[in-house]
Amino acid sequence: MPVNPSIIKKMNTIKQILIGTATLALVSNVVAQQDPMYTHYMYNTLAVNPAYAGTRDALTLTGLGRKQWVGFDGAPTSITGTAHMPIGEKIGVGLSFINDQIGPLKNNQIYADVAYHLKLNTKSKLSFGIKGGINLWSANLGNLKTGNTATDLSLYSYNVSNNLTPNLGTGLYYHRERFYLGVSVPKLLQNKVGTKELVDPAGNKLGSTNLITEQFHWFTIIGTVFKLSENLKLKPTALVKITPKSPIQADFTGTFIFADKFNLGAMYRTADAAGVLLGVDLTPQFYVGYSFDWSFTNNTARYNNGSHEIMLRYDLIFNNKAKIKSPRYF
Repeated sequence: MPVNPSIIKKMNTIKQILIGTATLALVSNVVAQQDPMYTHYMYNTLAVNPAYAGTRDALTLTGLGRKQWVGFDGAPTSITGTAHMPIGEKIGVGLSFINDQIGPLKNNQIYADVAYHLKLNTKSKLSFGIKGGINLWSANLGNLKTGNTATDLSLYSYNVSNNLTPNLGTGLYYHRERFYLGVSVPKLLQNKVGTKELVDPAGNKLGSTNLITEQFHWFTIIGTVFKLSENLKLKPTALVKITPKSPIQADFTGTFIFADKFNLGAMYRTADAAGVLLGVDLTPQFYVGYSFDWSFTNNTARYNNGSHEIMLRYDLIFNNKAKIKSPRYF
């Protein structure tokens, strides 16, 4: 019995919609890493906690670049730049810029930070911070190849061009000379990006899908320094990230500091990667670091050659040479 060609055409169209939706779901899973991850997270505090602004008593400029999963087509590439400084004794201000790309998805973020520093005693402070800014999303899904020409062409309709979403965040940061603890939510709003209505050939609505829904990311950061000898210190740090409907992820790092100048450390990221960190204070104000980490999960380990990072930090200290002589560990 011959099948009506119109029915075949309708079934093929629905199939293309379903394949396209599945592709979007796959992309959405990839961008579950909505905020860039860094092995040098301990130098990227301002990006996740606005209360950190101004705590180094200097104009601090930091740049981090990460090339993740080298050799994996469409792997994440991230660049972050931050600047912050105190204004008087109680106020800190900061600015951060993030450029993040995963496959066909691009996200540029610009945020401003303001912090209030409360002096608890002669050795410790508690800071309160807020941040506000914008995210600029773009997605060229037409570049994805599913193996089905019709589906590949249909993905063009899901493209996102300069979709602007505002957001804001907040944080707390307790710190003293050799210890810190912070909690923060850098993004409080759950914006939807790239909403697409799905319909069948008859015009019936099949529902809608979002390319991206911005998620809450709860961050806890902690670190301390132990003096092992006159010229050797150990700096353990950790970052814990909690995202709804995703496993809790934690980074644990231990760094040896030699003569307050050279750094050598190891890191472990739960269910994801392990690696090493190297760093040196070229001057009392200028620090350079490099890290390499290797993903050991079955999903990625076979298809990449590890991840590389470079970080630079410079403290511009105004008329206060005493600050340069005193090492700042955080």
